[in-house]
Amino acid sequence: MSFSTTTIIPPRMLLGKTTTTYNNNDAFTFTHVVPPQPLVRGSCSSRTSYIGFVSKFDKTCSSSSSPIMEEEDDQKKLNLFSKSEQEKDDYSKELDVAVRAVQMACSLCQRVQDTIISKTNHQVQSKDDNSPVTVADWSVQAVVSWILSECLGSENISIVAEEDVQTLSKSNASELLDSVVKTVNECLADAPRFGVQKPKSSLGTSEVLDIISRCNSTGGPSGRFWVLDPVDGTLGFVRGDQYAVALALIEDGEVVLGVLGCPNYPMRKEWLGYQHRYHRIVSKLTPPNSDSWNKGCVLYAKKGSGKAWMQPLLNVNKMFVWPNHAKQVFVSSIDNPALATFCEPVEKANSSHSFTAGLAHSVGLRKQPLRVYSMVKYAAIGRGDAEVFMKFARAGYKEKIWDHAAGVIIIQEAGGVVTDAGGYPLDFSKGLYLEGLDRGIIACSGASLHGKIIEAVDASWGSSSL
Repeated sequence: MSFSTTTIIPPRMLLGKTTTTYNNNDAFTFTHVVPPQPLVRGSCSSRTSYIGFVSKFDKTCSSSSSPIMEEEDDQKKLNLFSKSEQEKDDYSKELDVAVRAVQMACSLCQRVQDTIISKTNHQVQSKDDNSPVTVADWSVQAVVSWILSECLGSENISIVAEEDVQTLSKSNASELLDSVVKTVNECLADAPRFGVQKPKSSLGTSEVLDIISRCNSTGGPSGRFWVLDPVDGTLGFVRGDQYAVALALIEDGEVVLGVLGCPNYPMRKEWLGYQHRYHRIVSKLTPPNSDSWNKGCVLYAKKGSGKAWMQPLLNVNKMFVWPNHAKQVFVSSIDNPALATFCEPVEKANSSHSFTAGLAHSVGLRKQPLRVYSMVKYAAIGRGDAEVFMKFARAGYKEKIWDHAAGVIIIQEAGGVVTDAGGYPLDFSKGLYLEGLDRGIIACSGASLHGKIIEAVDASWGSSSL
């Protein structure tokens, strides 16, 4: 990323007028924040770390009260991208767009969960593998596909995603399709709040089907493609429990950035131990203030940065201001197995609880397992709430790349370790599945715990019957 030579404008000179200098690619401007103007296609960009240097995203999202003071305060709290990082152009723009897309997707999911799922059951469908799919799955896929294409240019976007349009295109799915179209348009109408220009007019049925069907990449070892799981842990979503929106960018087979939205995972670790229904009741009795972390979070990381971040979900009627009260997160420093918490999937269909229980005992993990839906398990380790995640699938089950990509990079950049059970990195270059996976997946907060679990797997695998 190159910048034009210019002089930093003191904040007082910016107040009450607009002074603009464009760089070569028209991505950033020096300007005082004026009343919000939505983003135009291709103009999405990340904020720099200079006072008075405001991206077009920030012009859209900043509040009208004391914008420069907010800018200064944000820089004191958090220098998200250093000057050297910006000069490398290391996916800062893509990360900014991805975080906003996931924030919007989480907002959509919360609305769907609070209305459609709570009032009727006919909106829940079943796929060929018998996992439930809701209006939210297709709606999130449409919204994220639309945002990536509009902000980064459709010619640059290739997406691997879990859902297709076959179910929606069936003659008996007209009511479901109508709900998806309505949900997508309601979400996109709210886009300016997240710094994204909304469509000039509502999207029609054919347009929604088209943007969902664009997500037809098959991945592979070369080129750049996005990986999306619109609602990971749909059972958790339907039951009012944990679920996640997962978005990652893969380039030449390597995950280069990941964003994980966890709408029901609040800041306080202890909430993971409760059914979310209980949490919702308590939240209503004690409404959070505007800066509360009680409503969920979004975690994200870029490859090679050595940093992972977490920000709260955007509250209703608030404008998104990058980095949205973000704080750096770290994996736990606990390396004593007796004090460690380990996570595993809730469902037994594609994971062996008995084998992980035996491993936990042999390694010295004494706490009861924390069974959590979705990639929230990765989030728990990335932000230091748990130390171990183990998954050993039953014979015949193939791990999909969208179930792991975003979570893996977040744990790694937060200081943790993720490999297969043989100690090898997960391979995201083989298409839709993690081909060549050695037995299972092990994610840990540190190398010491990770090594002990690898040794335990080798010692007990012969009797596992997996």
